[in-house]
Amino acid sequence: MNSLQVGSPPMISPLTSSAYTSHRACRFLALAAIALLAQVACWSRPARAEGQLTWAVHVTLAPTWFDPAETSGIITPYMVLYAIHDAMVKPMPGNNLAASLAEAVTISDDKLTYDMAIRKGAKFHDGAPVTAEDVKFSFERYRGAQAAQLKNRVASIETPDAGHVRFKLKTAWPDFLTFYASASGAGWVVPKAYVEKVGEEAFKKAPIGAGPYKFVSFNPGVELVLEAFEGYWRKVPSVKRLVLKVIPEEATRMAALKRGEVDIAYGLQGEIAEELQRTPGLSLKAPIVNGTFWLYFPDQWDAKSPWHDVRVRQAAILAIDTKTINQALALGFAHTTGNIVPENFDYYWKAPAPVYDPGKASKLLAEAGFPGGFDAGEYYCDVAYANLGEAVINNLAVVGIKAKLRPLERAAFFKGYGEKNFKNLIQGASGAFGNAATRMEAFVVKGGVYVYGSYPELDELFQQQASELDIKKREGLLHKMQQIVHDKAIYAHLWQQAFINGVGPRVAESGFGLIPGYPYSAPYEDLALSGK
Repeated sequence: MNSLQVGSPPMISPLTSSAYTSHRACRFLALAAIALLAQVACWSRPARAEGQLTWAVHVTLAPTWFDPAETSGIITPYMVLYAIHDAMVKPMPGNNLAASLAEAVTISDDKLTYDMAIRKGAKFHDGAPVTAEDVKFSFERYRGAQAAQLKNRVASIETPDAGHVRFKLKTAWPDFLTFYASASGAGWVVPKAYVEKVGEEAFKKAPIGAGPYKFVSFNPGVELVLEAFEGYWRKVPSVKRLVLKVIPEEATRMAALKRGEVDIAYGLQGEIAEELQRTPGLSLKAPIVNGTFWLYFPDQWDAKSPWHDVRVRQAAILAIDTKTINQALALGFAHTTGNIVPENFDYYWKAPAPVYDPGKASKLLAEAGFPGGFDAGEYYCDVAYANLGEAVINNLAVVGIKAKLRPLERAAFFKGYGEKNFKNLIQGASGAFGNAATRMEAFVVKGGVYVYGSYPELDELFQQQASELDIKKREGLLHKMQQIVHDKAIYAHLWQQAFINGVGPRVAESGFGLIPGYPYSAPYEDLALSGK
C-alpha cells in the first residue's frame, strides 16, 4: 500500500512507488496521493473573529450553489462552497489536491482502493462530528457534473468505522482523485442527519456545513450573510462576518466600491476597469484563472445547419478579433490560447495562436455556399459577459454572420446549456478545477453535461486515456484529443480569462490568486482586514 499520513502541524509526506520515479510522475503522484497544504502559520489562532468584509458580486446568487450535490461543472458555486462547506480533498494554496477533512489517504498498489482517514476534531456547524457515513452519504447523493463518470467507476464505498471511509474502484483510474476532489462537488461533505431531517429543499434554504463560515441569512437577489465558525479545524477566521451583495450592474459595483459601501467588487471590465486603475486608494487584482471562454456551435451535427460545414465554423473563428476584444474588455490581461483547456492544466496542449483574418473568413463562407453570410439566430450567453458577446457578434457581422444576443442570468443560462435547450450559438465558459481530461469529459465527449454532439474518434480516445496509467502515453492521447477539437473547429476560443476585481483600502488580504486558477476570494479563513 502507498500511504500518506498527515500530522499536526501539517506536513507533506511523499509516497514511494517504483512506477512513479520521473520528475513529472512524482508531480502526478503528489497530486493523486494528496499532501495536506497548510502552512504552519495557519495554525496560529486569533483570539476571536472581528469586523466585516463586503463584496459586490457580479452574478445573482442561486440557492442551488449552497448544496455541493448540485455543483454544475462551473466555478461559481465554489464562491459559496469554500465558505460554508469543506471537502475531503480540495484545491488550496500551493496544492490542487490538498487534504482537508481527510487527514490521511492510503492508495493500494493496484490503484483500486482509496482509504481515507477523517480528520479528528472536524465538525459541522451544529457541533456534530464529521463521520464516514457523512462522506458516503455526500458521495451517493451527488448529482452534479461528472456524477455519472464517478459513480460508474466506483464499485463500493465502505465505512469500517466512523473515522474511515474506503472507496473501491472497478478498474484502476488515474483521475479518481481529480474528479472526486477537484472537478466535482462529490468530495464536499454535508451532514447526513441534518439533510435527512430537514429535506433537500430546506437544506438549500438553511445549509449547515463543515466550512469556516456559517450560514446566517439569504435574501434572494440582494445578499448572502455568513458568520465565522470558530470551531473550524484549520484556523479561526479573522473576519467575523462576510456579506456578499448581489450587484449585477458593473458601474453600480464600481460606484459602491468607490463610496466604501463594499470592500471588494468582482468582475470589472473595459472602461470601468480603467477607472479602477485611476482611482486612488483602490487596487486592481486580475488573476489568470481556469476560466476559458468559447463560442460553441451546437448545431454542427445537424446536416441542414450552416454550422455542419467545418469551413463555416473556421470562418467564424477567423472573424473574431480576440486580441482587440482582450485589450478593450480585459485591458490585455487575458490570454488567448486557442484551447478550451486552461494553459495551467495538466495535459494541456498548446494550440496554434488564434488568427484574425476577416478576408479569409469571407472566402471560406463563399466556398461553403454563403457568399453574403447568413442569419445565425440567437446567441446565448451569461448576462455577466454580455459585453463579450456583443463584441463577438459585431465581429461576426463584418463577414455577414448575423446573430441576436440572448443574455440570461447565470443559473438559468447554465441550466439551459446543460439541458440542451439552446440552438444556434452558445457563448460557453468554465472555470472549474481539474485537468485536460475533466474538461474533455464535460464539454467534448459523449454524455458530457454540456455536450450537444460528439465525434467517435474523440469518444474512443477519451476511453483509452481514462485507463492509461503510463503518464506520457496518457498525455499523448489527451494532446491528440485537443488537437482534433481544434482541427474540427468544434469551438471558437475567445480567451482564458483574467478576472478583474477591485479591492478597497480596508482589505489587507483579499485572497485573489492564493488558490491558483481560482477567480474569487479564498480561502475565506485567510482573509484579513487592514490593521488586524
